[in-house]
Order: sequence, then C-alpha cells, then structure tokens
Amino acid sequence: MLSLLPQRILRLLEFIGFSGNRRFGLSQLREGASNHSLRSILCAFTLLFYNTYVSLILGTGEGNLAEAEALLEPYQEKYPKGSIILFYSARITSLRGNLEKARARYEECISSQQEWKQIHHLCYWELMWNHSFQQEWQQAYRYADLLCRESRWSKAIYVYQKAAILSMMSAEELERTGEDLGALFRQVEGLKQRLAGKSIPMEKFAVRKSRRYKASNPVPLVIPALEMMYVWNGFSIVGKRADLTESLLVTIEKVEQQLQNDPNPTEYHPDDSCLVQMLKGLCLKYLGRFLQAELCFSEVLSSEGRIRYDHYLVPFTLYELGLLQKQQGDFIKATTYIERAKTNYKDYSMESRLHFRIHAALNSLKGSPVSTP
Repeated sequence: MLSLLPQRILRLLEFIGFSGNRRFGLSQLREGASNHSLRSILCAFTLLFYNTYVSLILGTGEGNLAEAEALLEPYQEKYPKGSIILFYSARITSLRGNLEKARARYEECISSQQEWKQIHHLCYWELMWNHSFQQEWQQAYRYADLLCRESRWSKAIYVYQKAAILSMMSAEELERTGEDLGALFRQVEGLKQRLAGKSIPMEKFAVRKSRRYKASNPVPLVIPALEMMYVWNGFSIVGKRADLTESLLVTIEKVEQQLQNDPNPTEYHPDDSCLVQMLKGLCLKYLGRFLQAELCFSEVLSSEGRIRYDHYLVPFTLYELGLLQKQQGDFIKATTYIERAKTNYKDYSMESRLHFRIHAALNSLKGSPVSTP
C-alpha cells in the first residue's frame, strides 16, 4: 500500500525505514492468499480491497477484476450467504458495469444479517451511487438519507451528498421530499470533523462548495452530484456502459446550454462552465469521441485565468488530458500533461487525491513506448 503514495512522501518513509515496492508486496499477498493458512483469508481480502477500492479511488480506476473474482470464488462456494462475500461480489459486479445485478446483490447482503450495521451502511453508500450512475435520483436520495440518519462516519459528506442528489431533481420532485435544499447545504460546515487536528480533505471540499448557499442571494451549484461522482472516480464505472454515459452527456449538455444562455452570469459562471466542460470531456472520452473530448479539456485549460474558486479543475483536467493521450497511444504527451498537473499546481482542493492518481498514472506509463505508434 505504501507504493501508492506520491514519490516525495515515499522518499521520506524510506528514509525512516519503510519501503514501498508494489510488485513485491502484491506478490507476497498473492502467495499468502494461495496458501491454506490463517493468513490466506487476510491476504485474499486485502487484495480484494486493493483491486475493488484502492485502485479505483486512489489510482486510475484499473483494478484487476479478474483476480478479484478468482480470489472471491472459493469463499463464495464455502460461504455463499456471507455478508462480506455478498458485498464484494456486488462490488465486482458493479465495477463491471452490471449495475442491476449488483443492486440485487447489495440488497441480498443487507438482508443477510442484522448485527453489523456498518455493512448495511457500506451497501447504502454503494446503492446510492448505483442509482446515481443511472440518474435515478429519488432512489439515490433514499440511501443518502439513510446514511445521514444512521451512519456517523462523516456527517458533512453525507449531508452534502444528499443535498447534491436533491439538486439534480426537478422542483416538483424536490418539493415531494419535503427537504429544504439550502438548509441542508448550510448545515455542512457545522458538521465538519477534525482528525488529529486536521480537517478531512473531502469534508473541506464539501464545506467550500456549500458556502454558496450562505450568501443572501445563493447561487445554486451546477450538477453537484456529477461532480461528486467524478471525485469518487465513478465515471470509470459509468464509462463501461455507453447507454448510461450517453444519458449523463445529455444531462451535462442541457446544463451547458443553460449556462451559455444565462442572461445574468454570476461570479461563479466561469467555474461552473469549466466543470461542465471537464465532465463533458470525460463522457466523450468514454464514448470514444477523443477529439471532442480533447476540445472540452482544452477549453478548461484556456479558461484557467478566469476561474475564481474551483482551482482544482485545471490540474485535474491536465491529468484527464494525459490519460486521454495515453489511451490514444501518445505516451510522451500523456507524461507531459500529467507532469504539468503534478509540478505546476498546489494548494487546491483534493490535491493529495490527485497526487495519488498521478503517481499511479506515471507508474503505468513507465516502460511504455517513447513515441506515438
């Protein structure tokens, strides 16, 4: 796991005696998982967690799902109704893009036991995203609301996520929920926690975004649920389904049109427009429309000087542009863009999260061809 850390942190840890060799670490875990000992299940589940969560959230979204399925298979045969087994089975199914089947397995996991409510909360989180990927906002809201009421992991993130989902509903749908959207966003800052004297980066992001609603004339956030979907690397899951990606693109283009036709643009207009362009570019990339995707990303970069608040958009867009070039086989350009994101920007929201992804992306580019095919 240490090998996932950005290079500057890894060098410091190596200085005090730790080492980070991912290949060796994974080989040891695989060897442990293949043995029939007390350690085998721990090794297997560490690898499962690595391939289904760590690689997705802190990497480029390219977990080894074939390995995850192979690791889980013997435990599925032995404990077919085990809640953790059902959970990982659902997670792998979801990562493969089969959201309907995954949903049924998460629901089966919830009903399989009542003692470990934390597993229920994990399922609620996944079901919330499962429905969000399909833009089923009423159902997504249901699970976001359950998390707000039952889980104590991060009230700030849960309330912000709930409000973000409500923001995607029509006025009529929102009214039926009985929720006060502005009041929810204004709650977020008061729910922020500190661990060892430090704020949680995702909570800081949620607090900063929700401050729009503290003004006397609040300016609504633009597609905040899709922004959070990107933050959690959910587009890499949606991207496996052309139908869902097209549907997201339609939603994003509607907002793009609204922003373009806005007769009274606010101070947030450049930031909102850049967010829309970045998310639009992602959809186009997953649909294989690479030139159009590059144009969207380039528009964000050309608007850098006009961005007032969401400064994270530029380095994240550079990173995405690098991945786009990698996908097209231009590894030199890919490395250049990703290195620019790494070295030219600092003190922006979710900086550490991006550096984890950059580290994973640059590692994946090592040994790649040095010229465009």
